[in-house]
Amino acid sequence: MKKIILSTVLLLIASLAFSQQPTSFQVQVIGKGKPVIMIPGYSCPGEVWKETAEQLKKNYELHIISIAGFGGTPPIESEHLLQTVKEEIIAYTKNNRLKKPSLIGHSLGAFLTLWIQSQAPDLFGKSICVDGLPFLTAMGKPNTTADDVKKMPQFDKKAVVANFKSLPNEGYIENMTKSMLYQVSDSLRAKAIAKWSFDSDRTTLGSTLVELSTTDLRGELAKIKQPNLVLTSFWGTKETSEKEYNLQYALLKNKTIKVAQAKHFIMYDTPEWFYNEIELFLNAKS
Repeated sequence: MKKIILSTVLLLIASLAFSQQPTSFQVQVIGKGKPVIMIPGYSCPGEVWKETAEQLKKNYELHIISIAGFGGTPPIESEHLLQTVKEEIIAYTKNNRLKKPSLIGHSLGAFLTLWIQSQAPDLFGKSICVDGLPFLTAMGKPNTTADDVKKMPQFDKKAVVANFKSLPNEGYIENMTKSMLYQVSDSLRAKAIAKWSFDSDRTTLGSTLVELSTTDLRGELAKIKQPNLVLTSFWGTKETSEKEYNLQYALLKNKTIKVAQAKHFIMYDTPEWFYNEIELFLNAKS
C-alpha cells in the first residue's frame, strides 16, 4: 500500500512539473555562476547569443531562450505570444528558484526584458537592453499612443499575417540578406539572420510584429527597481541616439545609456566593446 501511495505521489509531482514547463519558449542552460536569462530579438533563436554566451559562461549560468515560432523553434498557437513569453519567463524563474537573475535582451528581447522587469520588479536583478525600445512605433514620434497605432490599417493583425504568408519562398533569403545589411555589417551574419527569418513561422512573424508595435511600455518603466544598462546602435549621430533613447526611457530611473559605433546587431558589429560593457555592468556593485 505504501508503495502505491509513493508511486502516486511521484506521478503527481512529475505531472505538476511537466505542466509548469513553458510552452512559449525553449531553454538551453549552460555555464556556472550567477543566473542570467538571455532573450533574442525578432525572428532570431537563442543561437544569436552563441558568441556572447561563450564569453559569459565561465562566470554565469546562462538560460538562453528560443521563442516559439522564431528561427526554426516550433510555433504554438497564441493570441498574444509576447505576453505569454513574459508571463512564462516570470513563472520559469520562480519554478526554477533562480535567485535574482539578470536579464539580457536584444531588440524584441529588450522590449520583453522591460516588460518582465516592470511586472516582477523584485524577482530579477540587473538588466541589459540591447538596441530595443519600450514603444518601437513612437521612435521619432514621441506623442504617438498605442490607441493611435491600433487604429492604423497597416497594423491590422490579419492583414499583416496574410502579408507574411504571401511572401514567396523563392528569393526570400537573398532579399532578406540585403535588408539585414542595414542592421549588421557582416554579409555572412546578414545571411544567417535572413535564414532564421526564413525558418520562422509566418503567422508568428506577423502577429508578434503587431503585438510589439501596439504595446506601449513607456509608462511601465517607473515600476522597475533594478539598474539597467541600455545599449543603442548609431542613429546618424551619437547625440541623436542619446536624445531618442532618453525620450523613450524617460521614466526608467536607474539607467545608463551608451551608444555603440554599430548597427542594430551590436553584439556582432562591435563584439569586444559589447562583451566589455556587459562584464563591467554585471560585475559593478549596485
